[in-house]
Amino acid sequence: MSEKGSKFYAITKMKCPRCHEGDLFPGSNHFSFSKFTHMYKTCPVCNQSFEPEPGYYYGAMFVSYGINSAIFVAVWVTLALIVDEVTLTMMMVAIVTIVVGLLPFNYRFSRSIWINMMIKYKGIAAKKE
Repeated sequence: MSEKGSKFYAITKMKCPRCHEGDLFPGSNHFSFSKFTHMYKTCPVCNQSFEPEPGYYYGAMFVSYGINSAIFVAVWVTLALIVDEVTLTMMMVAIVTIVVGLLPFNYRFSRSIWINMMIKYKGIAAKKE
């Protein structure tokens, strides 16, 4: 299993990339449709800004695009293995259903990946600076 100090830990647990203690998002339900866009402005533990500049998460859209492309390929391969003939309607319904269902998770996960690519881990000593 991943431990604190690894990028994998911070991304999958959606923790602050600097201290790996504070949460990026309020609440533990990453599939909530009502509040999935809510994100802390700063880390509650080390006070790291989660939006260092306007438009910071523009790059997270490209991460999300990559995740959605992987979902598309996985749905396509799965349907090809299960069904003899994959129709366009069948493919579109399956993809739209899965992508919309995973939207809250994908949104948060892509932001977690993006911020962890940009900010380095400084350890627990970075608390209360």
